[in-house]
Amino acid sequence: MDLLVSILPIVLLIYAMTKKRPIPSYIALPATALLIGIFQVFYFHADNVLLLANTMSGILSTLTPISIIAGAILLNRVMVLSGAEKTVRHWLESISTNAVAQLMIIGWAFVFMIEGASGFGTPAAIAAPILVGLGFNPIKVILLTLVMDSIPVSFGAVGTPTWFGFAPLNLDNTDILSISQCTALIQTIVALFIPVLALRFVVSWQDISRNIVFIMLSILSCTLPYLLIAQWNYEFPALLGGVIGLAISVFLARHHIGLSKETRHTEKHKGVSGKALAIAISPMILLVGILIITRIKQLGLKQIITDMTPWVNGSIGNTQVSVSDSLAISFTHIFGTDVSWAYKTLYVPALIPFLIVVLISIPVLRMSKEHVFEAFSDCRRRIMLPTVSLMGALVMVKFMMLGTTDSPVLVIGNSFAAITGDKWTYFASFLGALGAFFSGSATVSNLTFGGIQQSIATSVGLSQTLILSLQSVGGAMGNMVCLNNIIAVSTILGISHKEGYIMKKTVIPMVIYGLIAAVVSVFL
Repeated sequence: MDLLVSILPIVLLIYAMTKKRPIPSYIALPATALLIGIFQVFYFHADNVLLLANTMSGILSTLTPISIIAGAILLNRVMVLSGAEKTVRHWLESISTNAVAQLMIIGWAFVFMIEGASGFGTPAAIAAPILVGLGFNPIKVILLTLVMDSIPVSFGAVGTPTWFGFAPLNLDNTDILSISQCTALIQTIVALFIPVLALRFVVSWQDISRNIVFIMLSILSCTLPYLLIAQWNYEFPALLGGVIGLAISVFLARHHIGLSKETRHTEKHKGVSGKALAIAISPMILLVGILIITRIKQLGLKQIITDMTPWVNGSIGNTQVSVSDSLAISFTHIFGTDVSWAYKTLYVPALIPFLIVVLISIPVLRMSKEHVFEAFSDCRRRIMLPTVSLMGALVMVKFMMLGTTDSPVLVIGNSFAAITGDKWTYFASFLGALGAFFSGSATVSNLTFGGIQQSIATSVGLSQTLILSLQSVGGAMGNMVCLNNIIAVSTILGISHKEGYIMKKTVIPMVIYGLIAAVVSVFL
């Protein structure tokens, strides 16, 4: 009965958002959160104050994704309205007018690099508008970028899902490095298939087969460095793999290596001068540069902008409020409970780098006051309904995780594990994907399910390293169907009420992803 009550709201949510006439996410998600809340009160007998505290925490947590989305939209509008986006598009077309080359350079290699530097849903937010600007269909671009942004996720945001996601398990550095090595190997093999499935959303199988040499070279240019770096480090595989892969992919495309002679029919335009290109891409260079220097611990800035040393302390009723030296805002013991919330103002990629890059770009790109006003107005208009959707999603996540051993999420995970027994390797990645679907984060998925996966591995005699690696792979592949990511990239491209349709499409490559990972695990 516990399993039925735990899984019923999720089944209803998926049905509501994928049926012939889907219910919009800004209605379906809050309604599902309310239903789970009712179940928590009347079936799981949750404490009312604890439920209220988690509601508050979920609503406040919306600030992180919505501020990132707002920053990405704002930068996109600045690029478009200033004409910089058109200049970048013309330059990309000068490298190659081959659709596959353009999709692999931006949708694969560029996304790989940005995921390694930042995570937080930033890659699709930056890449999708560029691809739409090149003339690709927005819905197809959303599908492509969601599926492409999966392989690097295990080491996204400078390895956070790995070193922080498994931190509660008290593993030593050697164990974490072993998980890193195994994860990278599985992901490298899976990567031979997943980008091809992503491309199929946009181009035909004939286009893919004619350009398969380029596709494979572009894939391997990212994943081989990724695999090699993971042998000795679990922070930089995605970041450095993406940098190397992007450079190689551009080189291959410019010299037509592995590409067919077919080209896309695009409008004719004058060549782009070096100066014009430098000005147009300056926001992107600045964005990537700031992301890198604020994410690499060895450079020292990361510690400064994540410093949680209290600067100002206070309280609102039973809730403790503090502002740190890095301007991070924290609410602890919300309503007297153990529930907390924090917003790292300088670390979440909203103010830094998005807003800073926008403010610098306005004079550099010589934007008029009218265009600046239009950019901010567009941003405000686009984030209104997604804010409601994300509030519903994050409150739903909090309610699903509410409880100890009887929380709905753990009930679902433990029930599936009990059914499969020592065959768990075939299903471990799907539990990781479930965590990412609920939470919108591979890191949170690892934090939530890492202990369960470790316990299952120990109890049925499976390799801890292998099972935790499959958990990490699952957290990455869950990015494809994560509602937070779907809402974010849809909002940036101005697409409404398509969340269910997108989920129905991306769940297919996600299942294939998990099956390939399961087969690979048999030989490890």
